[in-house]
Amino acid sequence: MKVLITGGVGFIGCNVAKRFMDDGHKVIIFDNLSRIGSESNLKWLRYKGEFIFVKSDIRNRELLDKLFIEHREFDVVIHLAAQVAVTTSVTNPQEDFEVNTMGTFNILETIRKSGANPILIFASTNKVYGKMDEIKVVKRKKRYEYRDLHNGVSENVGLDFYSPYGCSKGAADQYIRDYSRIYGLRTVVLRQSCIYGYRQFGVEDQGWVAWFVIASISGRRITIYGDGKQVRDILFIDDLVDLIMKVISKIEIAKGKVYNVGGSIKNSISLLELIDILESIMDKKIAYIFSDWRPGDQKIYVSDIRRAKKALKWTPTVDVKTGVKKLLNWVVSERKEIDKVLREKEG
Repeated sequence: MKVLITGGVGFIGCNVAKRFMDDGHKVIIFDNLSRIGSESNLKWLRYKGEFIFVKSDIRNRELLDKLFIEHREFDVVIHLAAQVAVTTSVTNPQEDFEVNTMGTFNILETIRKSGANPILIFASTNKVYGKMDEIKVVKRKKRYEYRDLHNGVSENVGLDFYSPYGCSKGAADQYIRDYSRIYGLRTVVLRQSCIYGYRQFGVEDQGWVAWFVIASISGRRITIYGDGKQVRDILFIDDLVDLIMKVISKIEIAKGKVYNVGGSIKNSISLLELIDILESIMDKKIAYIFSDWRPGDQKIYVSDIRRAKKALKWTPTVDVKTGVKKLLNWVVSERKEIDKVLREKEG
């Protein structure tokens, strides 16, 4: 197969690219290198196999069109390029819209007008469901729980975009879905919860699991926004890549569909519970402080993944403790590189 990966040297992108390269496919990576750690991931990928790298931006429609003319027979497009932080969307909503909504629209139009019909897999987000204030939540000692949603949030829950990020990704999500219905494109939307794992240079406003691990090892300060009882279902990167491969192999079932993607109730964890796990693994106390809640932060979000499990015969295989240990081991092994990347960001 010939595969185009936008945002291909981001955390998810480089792991996806490596899997395709390992399987012998031709990979074209499209990335503007704006994300922290992207240049490090690009360098790492060059040691893993051969691929074509195009440095550009999904807002550049002309270059996207040119790329599709040069590589007309793309079999798969994995669209991961995005502005990924809620906090950044609040401070710069125009850029957030231009990247997430217009950038995605550019890709859809380029594909539609190219005459080709590759599989298009889009990384959406749980933020399309908004704060979900109407869903009853119970507060426990160290976590929030749903009162009634025993399997988590299904795809049938109504969309209620909250924050510029939720709006931009939500609009893109719906465009992706509708281009399948109206134009017959083979699109699939993956509404992802928290993904974590190797090559994730987590920072305070994005990639919280990796950030907690990195900060705990490097001695950086951890700030918990809110009360720390917020719960997310977390999914290890290997399981997400497996799902992407399942989508491709079962595209006649998956095309036009939307899937909630995460670790499910079984792999849900609160911020405070992650601190407990890290303290147990590292055998030391971890210092942290509290601060105000962030705009749009959900007290709990857990994916109901039964649709994906049933239709695609997929289920997560890496449990929370195993995944956190894998991530911690990667951080320890790449400590110098991670410190270098974070120092550059910190100025």
